Amino acid sequence: MTPAFTDYYLDKRDAADRQLASLAVDNAGLPQEIGQALLSLADACRYALTNGGKRIRAVLVYAAANATAGTDEGVNAIACAVEMIHSYSLVHDDLPAMDDDDLRRGQPSCHRAYNEATAILVGDALQARAFELLADAAEFSPSQRIAMIKTLAAASGLRGMVGGQAIDTAATGSDLTLPQLQAMHALKTGALIRAALAMGGIAAGASEEQLAALDEYGSHIGLAFQVVDDILDVEGDTATLGKTQGKDGDANKPTYVKLMGLAGAKKEVKRLLKAALEALDEFGESADHLRDLARYIVERDR
Repeated sequence: MTPAFTDYYLDKRDAADRQLASLAVDNAGLPQEIGQALLSLADACRYALTNGGKRIRAVLVYAAANATAGTDEGVNAIACAVEMIHSYSLVHDDLPAMDDDDLRRGQPSCHRAYNEATAILVGDALQARAFELLADAAEFSPSQRIAMIKTLAAASGLRGMVGGQAIDTAATGSDLTLPQLQAMHALKTGALIRAALAMGGIAAGASEEQLAALDEYGSHIGLAFQVVDDILDVEGDTATLGKTQGKDGDANKPTYVKLMGLAGAKKEVKRLLKAALEALDEFGESADHLRDLARYIVERDR
């Protein structure tokens, strides 16, 4: 990363972290009569939400707003809503019935730190909180709030992240064609990335042409993100990744490396990066942070 982009990225990541810490379920707001169970769930929500993370989806919200309007005023809640959906998905992905992973962001997975029932409820609570944030985002018009809620709901559900996870779970131990693998990850990983960009654009009053450009960019970096994940599953190490290295290969999951080979997967990353950068011609210099984010996504080591 360039020094300028490093400063930008860290500033936006830290802004999201501060907001997430303040927006996590607050024990102080719960009635004393409810007992320890709800207090423990609130602690688990905070654990899952504030245990680190790259916050790439949050930074995409800020950068999309910057590319459109030159400002990201008022988008903190939107960035946090996206990260809450992402964090809930990680908690559920790690469950024994799903990817069965003991580590997340270098810490014990939520179901290991607490228990499986709590982890399921944490995901449910974070999902609900995300939409509450959008509904309460008074800085935006009712039509903007409705558009953002609809965008995030669609990206999170059957035709988005959850649908992609269902395909991934069913495909374990089987072979997929490249188009099938791309379609799966366009839902599982790409849908929420595209939603983050769209919501940043909506918040900044983006035109239809600008939203289309952001969506095209997002479709390419969403796939690139997953191809890099597959490469890191082979080349990375557990300490750096913050999750179990080699897990997908051991589980015989369909991956880009398995389908294309390591060299082919790396070539695909370069192709997707080029396409993502070309999609931003609509914006000129205002989208430089998005360009840098695309490069960061393909160059990261975790």
